[in-house]
Amino acid sequence: MSSEVVVEAELLREMRTGTLGLRHLLDGAIDFIAGTAGGIAAVYAGQPLDTVKVKMQSFPHLYKNGFTCLWETFRQGRIKGLYAGSLPALTANVAENSVLFAAYGACQKLIATVIGKNGDPANLHPIENACAGSLASVFAACVLCPTELVKCRLQTERELSGIANGRMEQRLPPFVALSYVITTAFRGPFGMTKDIVRREGLRGLFRGFTATAVREVPGYFFFFGAYEGAKYLLAPEDGTKDDIDAVTTCFCGGLAGIAFWISIFPADVVKSKIQVQGSGSFLRTFTSVIRESGIAGLYCGLAPTIVRTFFASAALFLAYEAVQRRLRLMCNPLYERHS
Repeated sequence: MSSEVVVEAELLREMRTGTLGLRHLLDGAIDFIAGTAGGIAAVYAGQPLDTVKVKMQSFPHLYKNGFTCLWETFRQGRIKGLYAGSLPALTANVAENSVLFAAYGACQKLIATVIGKNGDPANLHPIENACAGSLASVFAACVLCPTELVKCRLQTERELSGIANGRMEQRLPPFVALSYVITTAFRGPFGMTKDIVRREGLRGLFRGFTATAVREVPGYFFFFGAYEGAKYLLAPEDGTKDDIDAVTTCFCGGLAGIAFWISIFPADVVKSKIQVQGSGSFLRTFTSVIRESGIAGLYCGLAPTIVRTFFASAALFLAYEAVQRRLRLMCNPLYERHS
C-alpha cells in the first residue's frame, strides 16, 4: 500500500473519530496563548521607540532626528511620555499576535495540505511559511486597526494640542479639523475611543484599515519568511530548525522584524498620518507626503524603528517559542489520548 493511501486512510479515520478536530483545536489554543505572551513581551521591549517612530512620522518637521524626539518626549513626559499609548499598544499587540499566530498555525496546515505535504507544517519551505504568514495577517489586521488608531492618537496628542494652540511651529495638513485637535488632548485610551465613536461612529475606529492591510499582508510575508529562513540556515548540523537555542531565536526574530519594517515602512507612514490626523484617503495622504517631504518623508522615523523592532521582535519570538514549547509539553498527555 502506498504512503499516500496510508495517509489518506489515517486522515479519514481521524475525521470519523473527531481526533483531527480536537488536535487542531488544541494546536490553535496553544498558538493563541503563545502569541499573547509574545505580544506582551514585544510591547514592553519596544514601546518607547515606537512612540518616537509615530511622532516622527506624523510631525517630521518638529524633530531633527530620532534622538532629539526621544529626549524631548522624555523631558516633557518622563517615562510616562515614552510609554504613552502603552495600554492600547498592549491591547493591539496582544490582539494582533494572538490572532496572528493562531491563524498562522492554521494557515501553515492549510498550505501543507493543499500542496500535498500531508498537512504537516514541519515539511514547509520558508517561502511557503511566508505565504502562510501573509494569509494569516488578513485576520490580524481586522483586530489591529482600531487599537492601533487609538495608540497613534494618544502618542501624538501633545503635539496635536500644541500645534492647534500655537505652542508648536508646524503647519497642520489641510484636511485636519482644528476643532478635532483642540479637543482631543489628554483623555486616556477609553476616553479617546469614546470620542472617536461619538464623532465618527464605529466606522471611525477602522480609519486607516486600507493602509493597515497594505502594510500587514506583504509585511508578514517578509516577516515569517525571514524568520523561518534564518532558522533554517542557522539550524545545528545534527538537528532541525526547531533545535536552535534562545540567542539564535532572538537573532532570527530581530532579523524578521527588520525585514518586516523595511519592506512596508512607507505604508506605515501613511497609516500613522491617516490615523493621527483623522482624515484623508490612502492615496491622498501618500501623495501629500511626497509633495511636502519628498521620498525621504516616506522613511521618516525608520532609524528608531529598526532599533526598536530588532529588540521587540526578538522578545516576541523568544516568548512565543518558549511558551509554545512549554504548553506542548504540558499537553502531551492530551495529544497522546487523542492520537
